[in-house]
Amino acid sequence: MNRTGLGAWFFLVFVLGLTACSNDPYKDKPDISATDSSTLPAQNTYKYPTQYGTFLKPGELEPAVDFWRKTYAVWHRSEVAVHDDRYMDVIYEVFVLPGNVGEGLTSEQKNIVSQRREYWRAQLLVLEAKVRNNESLNTNEKQIIAKFTHFGRQIHPVVTGASERIRSQRGTRERFKQGLDISQRYDRQFRRIFKDAGLPEDLAFLPHVESSFQFSAKSSAGAVGMWQFTKSGAQTFMPDNNKIDLRLDPVASAVGAANYLKHAYKKLNDWPAAITSYNHGIGGMKRAQNQVGRDFVQIVDTYKGPAFGFASRNYYAQFLAAREIANNPRQYFP
Repeated sequence: MNRTGLGAWFFLVFVLGLTACSNDPYKDKPDISATDSSTLPAQNTYKYPTQYGTFLKPGELEPAVDFWRKTYAVWHRSEVAVHDDRYMDVIYEVFVLPGNVGEGLTSEQKNIVSQRREYWRAQLLVLEAKVRNNESLNTNEKQIIAKFTHFGRQIHPVVTGASERIRSQRGTRERFKQGLDISQRYDRQFRRIFKDAGLPEDLAFLPHVESSFQFSAKSSAGAVGMWQFTKSGAQTFMPDNNKIDLRLDPVASAVGAANYLKHAYKKLNDWPAAITSYNHGIGGMKRAQNQVGRDFVQIVDTYKGPAFGFASRNYYAQFLAAREIANNPRQYFP
């Protein structure tokens, strides 16, 4: 999906209150229907062996998964994390916004978020210069360096450019909890749809990432409904001769999502890539595999595709985090 204008972005934040505070979660998302429809498999014509029913979580993705667990289930919507957009374990601060904080932010609250990002950008510019010139560091700077080197990373490569990787993320605990409540109405039907399609039933959790199970969700890029289909995507994966927009039907859209994910898995041959294609497109993920190889961690770390930005790099980690929380709701929302 194409990048959106500023006005559309604010509309999305105020109306939907989706995950990103300073980034549009749809900005990297292409039209998932951009694939060769002539090769679509007929529905229920084959089943996947049970070995495909699991979703791998490489250890290298754990920092990103943990970041999204905190976003979904720990940080409230009044809390904002300022962090590195590549090394997701590097969190500079989590601060609380003043006043009443709703789904959308007031102008004053937006200014505060912007000011905190700029503060950390200035701090990191100084730190980068000191590391580059091998100058002595103060206590706070040493603490930041410790964050970067926690997993044995080398100082110079990770600190270089840190000031340009500043990002802020609001917590979505309240919204995720609401999504859990809504999902109970659909969970049995959705799981049956994916099971009947020969797919892992836990794909039923994907709307936690896409829309927080809001059936009327609309993105400024043209995606609609709980499963966030574009018009062309709906025509490809849930065609209907009637004039009804099936994208607003959660069950019909779940069938469409099953059709899409079955096709994506057949093309990409692993779940991390297939699930990420729901955000980045099958063609985009195929290009990533062709350039980098089949190692998904390497794709996340090194692929430089023009539309493979923050949202695409994190999409699978977000799904893993949402799946973990949704499978253990009492642990996170006692």
